[in-house]
Amino acid sequence: MQKSTYLILAAAGLISFSTLAQDIKPTSEKGFQESIEKHKSMLASSPLKEFKARNVGPTNMSGRIVDIEVANNQNTFYVAAASGGVWKTEDNGQSFTPIFDHQGALGMGAIALSPSDNNVLWVGTGEDNSSRSTYAGSGVYKSTDGGKSWEHMGLIHSQHIGQILIHPTNPNVVWVGSMGGLYSKNKERGIFKTTDGGKTWKKVLNIDDNTGIIDMQLHPTNPDILLAASWERFRQAHDFIGNGKGSAIWRSEDGGNTWKKAVEGFPQDEFVGRIGFDFSKSNPNVVYALLDNQGKSDKPAPEPRRRGNQQQEENPLKLEDFKEMSLDQALALEDKRLETFLRRNQFSTKYTPTELKRQLKTGKITTNQIANYLGGAVDANAAMFGAPIKGAEVYRSEDSGKTWKLVSESDIRQLYNTYGYYFGEIRVSTSDENEVFVLGVPLMVSRDGGKNFASTDSIGDPHSDHQSMWINPNDSKHILLGNDGGLYRSYGGGSRWDHLNTQMPISQFYSIMVDNATPYNIYGGMQDNGVWYGKSTNKPEDRWEPLFGGDGMVVAVDTRNNDIVYTGSQFGNYARINKATGERRRITPGHDIGNAPNRWNWRTPAELSYHNQDIVYMGSQYVYQSLDQGNTWTTISPDLTKNQKSGNVPFATLTVVEESPLEFGTLYAGTDDGNVWITRNNGGNWASLNAGLPQDRWVSSISPSKFKEGRVYITLNGYRYDEFNTYVYMSEDYGKTWVSIKSNLPEEAANIIIEDPKMPNILYLGTDHGLYVSIDEGKNWTLFQGEIPNVAIYDMVIQERENHLVIGTHGRSVYVVDLKQIHDWANPSPKVMEK
Repeated sequence: MQKSTYLILAAAGLISFSTLAQDIKPTSEKGFQESIEKHKSMLASSPLKEFKARNVGPTNMSGRIVDIEVANNQNTFYVAAASGGVWKTEDNGQSFTPIFDHQGALGMGAIALSPSDNNVLWVGTGEDNSSRSTYAGSGVYKSTDGGKSWEHMGLIHSQHIGQILIHPTNPNVVWVGSMGGLYSKNKERGIFKTTDGGKTWKKVLNIDDNTGIIDMQLHPTNPDILLAASWERFRQAHDFIGNGKGSAIWRSEDGGNTWKKAVEGFPQDEFVGRIGFDFSKSNPNVVYALLDNQGKSDKPAPEPRRRGNQQQEENPLKLEDFKEMSLDQALALEDKRLETFLRRNQFSTKYTPTELKRQLKTGKITTNQIANYLGGAVDANAAMFGAPIKGAEVYRSEDSGKTWKLVSESDIRQLYNTYGYYFGEIRVSTSDENEVFVLGVPLMVSRDGGKNFASTDSIGDPHSDHQSMWINPNDSKHILLGNDGGLYRSYGGGSRWDHLNTQMPISQFYSIMVDNATPYNIYGGMQDNGVWYGKSTNKPEDRWEPLFGGDGMVVAVDTRNNDIVYTGSQFGNYARINKATGERRRITPGHDIGNAPNRWNWRTPAELSYHNQDIVYMGSQYVYQSLDQGNTWTTISPDLTKNQKSGNVPFATLTVVEESPLEFGTLYAGTDDGNVWITRNNGGNWASLNAGLPQDRWVSSISPSKFKEGRVYITLNGYRYDEFNTYVYMSEDYGKTWVSIKSNLPEEAANIIIEDPKMPNILYLGTDHGLYVSIDEGKNWTLFQGEIPNVAIYDMVIQERENHLVIGTHGRSVYVVDLKQIHDWANPSPKVMEK
């Protein structure tokens, strides 16, 4: 939709001018503190603390491990899950226990164990990977009893912690590297030092309010020498800058009190991205640095992999061929050749050769519109790979970081591709200064001092996207590895791996769905782990089955036979799958010729109609409807976004498409740039529902009532502005007017609201910090926390036959709650409404 259209709508009173531009302020330090204290108070007084919730896994497909700390007794070690807290084992990984639940935040940046007193453990909250689902923390915490109890030690507004170091002989001396806010600028970033165990802090290195510290390392034999990596980065909903002149290596020779930039031999330009490094323990003056170099490469980008029979086809039709093509020439094209062209370029399936020629003949479309079908659009998935940048590079210093030399000679660009911000770890063998591991999408190793790298040949098939590694200082063949699939252990230097996840349900779900089988199945899409399903009766260690790869996204199940599943991966790559036969068909709709190309959200909305499960809805910036299980599609909306911002992240997209369960043809749509719409006639026309709602916030969920026409609930959030206010609203008139039902909730980004299917007064709300229940239509909320920790909840669904609430968390896998306990608590002598 063009800006002029918005001016007309504004003049008509349908939206305000504030919709066009809004200054959203990040949550302040005071706001952080108040929210954490209120959450803690609600937990202390909650009558639901003892209510039961059952974790059903999975653990065979796990979540991101960002840090590992091993005690002097190596049977004891700690692992930090990106959004799932801290876990401890005392039996060398045979069992794990969560030890950080119910603290201020469950997102992890770094952990550190005191070498001189293994009872002292520090936790820095707020993941440092700067990804789409990186949750802000609440500062740093200390335990002096091995994780049994915790004390908050400040830096509450640091938001994301890059690294923590503890002095090797004095546990009261601690250095904390803070990255600061992800989506905003703030001053609580840089290096902070304490000499009194965290009672007081001094900022010893400050670059600017957009540059933080991503890594720090101590010299193995001289703790006065420290290295630190600063990283300038700024993320927005529509753009991400992961490099800048603030990114650099810093060096201290006085215990971190003063710092100088290491400039000799290391890049100093604006293309310097994330940096990680590691000292050699066998030769302590040798240190390696791994750089994400965003500078343009003079080497050609890797060739994209061709699909189908494209390689075999002689002289294939290309989009640009239609620029100079006459109408007669287009009509004379062979149908078989035209069909191959249409499918290769992913035209909407309604464009068969016959239909394309018919529309050309009638003048509905032109050859020039065919030539411009993609309109300069970038394939968001393809854009993550093969860009002509220098990418990963390895540097070596032989004077403990004073001077550096580029040593990597092999092309390791595909270690990172374009998203080096997500990685950055490099580890040196504890027995050989020339054996170096670099952690990226693959795990690669060099045995010649960083010159040449190759993928590690290993048995055990460890997951990709490697995030953390510990190498035994006494036995370099003994390695612990953390990646997006969980925790792995090797006793052979990486030649063989064991997966240690059976006790850690830390999967990061983006979506959740159920079917009507007996027992029913639970389906879900997970961060970097595809789409899986498992029985609702599962224990966490029971195996789930895979359905789809990539980053798993939304799932919809045809419950008439429970075999047909609609699902997919990031940026709208969706398919229809028959579980019984294994058949799968891509269903992603192509846009109409003449329309702007589709912009797909990372978590593209898709759902089946309540009224006929042959009907499927999907949303790009347009709403699409299929009447035949996704085989063909009709566009039933204009561009519903503001479409004002552009960058290197797909934006101005639909985040929600929801159908009324009571009225066919009544649909709601929400966008990432803050628009909310309704159609009452199956897309014939759309009305804005923005009035009365906070402007420009991400629409995270819309839930039309199952009990009353016109009743609808909505959640929005300002997460992508580092604004963590709670936005929950209800309407009784199809969204014409909205009433806030935030009530007594703390300020936490709201992700999903759903209505109880038996008792309309009961609502369930998932936020970035847990589950809340209201038994009076949102007038008051109670925290459901105990067996469910304060984990981010992305999605929820109710299996009505079994009366189960199924919760997809982003960090602690899936929980099932029997709603009878809620119903009995809500109304001890009820007449539960049966549907």
